[in-house]
Amino acid sequence: MTNEIVIIGGGVIGLAIAIELKLRGTSVTVLCRDFQAAATHAAAGMLAPDAENITNEAMRSLCWRSRALYPDWTRKLEELTGLNTGYWPCGVLAPTFEEAGEQKSRGDLSPSSPAYWLDKETIHQYQPGLGAEVVGGWWYPEDAQVDNKALARVLWTAAESIGVELKDGVTADAFLQQQGQVVGVQTNAGVIRAAHYVLTSGSWSNELLPLPVRPRKGQMLSVRIPEFVPELPLKRVLFGQDIYIVPRRDRLIIGATSEDVGFIPDNTPEGIQRLLQAAIRLYPQLKHYPIQEFWWGFRPATPDELPILGTSHCQNLTLATGHYRNGILLAPVTAALIADLILSQKSDPLLADFHYSRFHTKPSTSTPMLTHSANFSNGHHPAISPHQSPLIIAGKTFQSRLMTGTGKYRNIEEMQQSIAASDCQIVTVAVRRVQTKAPGHEGLAEALDWTKIWMLPNTAGCQTAEEAIRVARLGREMAKLLGQEDNNFVKLEVIPDLKYLLPDPIGTLQAAEQLVKEGFAVLPYINADPMLAKRLEDVGCATVMPLASPIGSGQGLKTTANIQIIIENASVPVVVDAGIGSPSQAAQAMELGADALLINSAIALSQNPAAMARAMNLATVAGRLAYLAGRMPIKDYASPSSPLTGTITS
Repeated sequence: MTNEIVIIGGGVIGLAIAIELKLRGTSVTVLCRDFQAAATHAAAGMLAPDAENITNEAMRSLCWRSRALYPDWTRKLEELTGLNTGYWPCGVLAPTFEEAGEQKSRGDLSPSSPAYWLDKETIHQYQPGLGAEVVGGWWYPEDAQVDNKALARVLWTAAESIGVELKDGVTADAFLQQQGQVVGVQTNAGVIRAAHYVLTSGSWSNELLPLPVRPRKGQMLSVRIPEFVPELPLKRVLFGQDIYIVPRRDRLIIGATSEDVGFIPDNTPEGIQRLLQAAIRLYPQLKHYPIQEFWWGFRPATPDELPILGTSHCQNLTLATGHYRNGILLAPVTAALIADLILSQKSDPLLADFHYSRFHTKPSTSTPMLTHSANFSNGHHPAISPHQSPLIIAGKTFQSRLMTGTGKYRNIEEMQQSIAASDCQIVTVAVRRVQTKAPGHEGLAEALDWTKIWMLPNTAGCQTAEEAIRVARLGREMAKLLGQEDNNFVKLEVIPDLKYLLPDPIGTLQAAEQLVKEGFAVLPYINADPMLAKRLEDVGCATVMPLASPIGSGQGLKTTANIQIIIENASVPVVVDAGIGSPSQAAQAMELGADALLINSAIALSQNPAAMARAMNLATVAGRLAYLAGRMPIKDYASPSSPLTGTITS
């Protein structure tokens, strides 16, 4: 059965879009990995674009439009379900501990969304109980709030009531793609197919596509309003510096930390202490209120903290993710814009500001990558012998037999110069480190000219076959987003051994078998094991990549005998990978008959990486030519260079 539309992600954004599409007459299925883990449940429900002082004009307009939709949107949901969303246009008060000075210009941001400055006397009259240090503040009357947990229940119930098919506990593992179309979603419940797909999986989005969406952990807590307090002490949201207090009918919500710690769960004493100290300074009387609950969640953050909305690299895949702090606020407008885009091909002008392509701008072409002055060749490249056939991997032809990497360089500029100097055509990229923006990998996707260099995504950092398979799929999507639509290459690394970094032969074979079935050209990194190399070739790998010695060690060829056996028995290219420390060692590996080399550490960690890259290029060429030429035999005795017989005489 093929669904009409499948939405991957069951948080507030996914459910809001599902309801909008269903009400417009489409058949919709929502895949949700864990409804209770959605960021919706971990929010405070503030609808406060004015209090947050959003400076990006497009984002501010988007937020204002969505806030304006909230009264009618929540009323429609409440009519569908008979449940209360807790929508409350209570306004937001933003106290400050410093004199406003030039800050008063904030009130002039827009005449359509007013803000009012309250001096010390006025703000303490308006909201009794504020800390003595508060000297004034802003009043944002059009900001509001909604009970986020109530809203989540209402959305789920509304979707069920109108016939949206909800599948909780279903994890999407990969998009199946053919010729620029998604043809299915591979899940833990099998392959699910649809005519159109919408990605709304928040912090988990980059497990499916190489989108720069990272989890930003937020810790929160609530305190119960004691029985001795006669009425609700706060009737509006308090928005302080790095703290907010949101009143509900029987409790106060306090939040939130913002921690770039990945998917590390749980509350911490430091996080909760920081929140309580800031909250008590802002509103001292809550120090007497009993603590009710702690919780945490993961906000989906992008580098510019703006959402990713609109079309994708596939015609039938739409993106709606990365809403960071404003997922609940932006739910109604996101639902409307995405439904218009899918059903009417109507693209609101605002969507252009949130398209994923803003993270993949083309690098400057003023210094072409492969003709950079750092190649020290004065425009002359080493002569290639007509007897030296090109390197062919998985049907793709390369003239250079040196592959390089992007890690361990001191800065991006050194990496760019080194790759140019090496004249390489294949550069391996650690998918996980690009996705997480690990040190040295920020902006890597934009730093190289991928029209001239073939990307070899690698699964570095994966300790199991399952991890490597998932990261390989992400790598293929990364290559597509950078313009290499037909790139199905992956350098397969499965390394559970964190001390010696030796690859796992069993996990490597298991992952290779699955990836070959999925159409990958697999280049597996392995110990120099002739039997494993043959098994990997038999399952369909495009190359084998035995290590010369432990990765990054610079020890050179310590596995010569085994590499020779692998070369003799292989009918696919043999790429010596890891351990090469000097050009002489590179030449030696090529003289054995290796088809290519992959060298990273020896270049990146040298004193002059660009010069070392050039030296490795020359050594690779020299070693290959020497292998093709055939060296002289080794003898146990001397043989004069100027023999007495067979000489030319006049």
